[in-house]
Amino acid sequence: MRSLVAVVVALPWVVWALLRTLGVELSYPLVALIAFTPYAALTSPVPVVAALVLKRRAVAVVAAVAAVALGFAMVPRAVAGPQPEARGPRLVVMTSNLWLGQAEPSAVLRVAREHDVDVVSVQELRPRQMRRFESDDFGVRILEPERGAGGGGLLSRVPMTPTETPMEGVVDLAGAPPITIRSVHPRPPVSQAAEPEWRAAIEALPAGDGRILAGDFNATFDHSEFRALLDRGYVDAADAAGAGLKPTWPVPPRQRRALPLTIDHILVDRRIRVERVTVVRIPRSDHRAVIAVLRLPSGT
Repeated sequence: MRSLVAVVVALPWVVWALLRTLGVELSYPLVALIAFTPYAALTSPVPVVAALVLKRRAVAVVAAVAAVALGFAMVPRAVAGPQPEARGPRLVVMTSNLWLGQAEPSAVLRVAREHDVDVVSVQELRPRQMRRFESDDFGVRILEPERGAGGGGLLSRVPMTPTETPMEGVVDLAGAPPITIRSVHPRPPVSQAAEPEWRAAIEALPAGDGRILAGDFNATFDHSEFRALLDRGYVDAADAAGAGLKPTWPVPPRQRRALPLTIDHILVDRRIRVERVTVVRIPRSDHRAVIAVLRLPSGT
């Protein structure tokens, strides 16, 4: 009976560690649940202690291995990684989800000015917000509002040329190669219908050569699809700066629907050095903004 109890208690953590470590592509609802891996890692000593109390050492060993595997997936996010020797101009990028148009544009622009931001990526932009985003500071606007959650775009105070792709522009700064920046916001995988759309949207994103992707990915490092995107030539700015565990959604009291998760990201070409990342609260939004201070590679 003790063995059965120990195994039943340990099984959820062991299975979770296997799925996360093997990088299994999961269907709904597991694809949404895997985002809570940091909380599984935090509670992973529970089955180890339970097995030891029940004097089932073999189960304790297996549970301890699962705990180590989960912890191993968390630690790198809190430790700054090696950086490339980029010596080009500085570029500051910010991403902010406007929560279905509820966030005040003036507050977003104020935060951007306070942090000396060059390019702002916004998501969930509504038509009624367009005029309030007009600003002499951010004279370049590549914005596509929608009445649902699909609107978004870019605002820039540095020269930016739109591309044929929606919500995307090219920044061409002296002393650096052109950098293409895109605002990203795939549909969250919170239903059986949405999950394949989310996966297809992540897989359709381009490789990282000369690119920055900034937005609400509705994905964390614990999604194999997100890690596969990074393998296509990107570095997560927060992860590189040791801030990869800072949650971005939800923000109480605006939202209390879930435990805090890190789903807003700025992904950069691996040649770009990440100097600093800040996570900032935006009034009337359920997402925190992410601001990355970047050093571009030199070149033309």
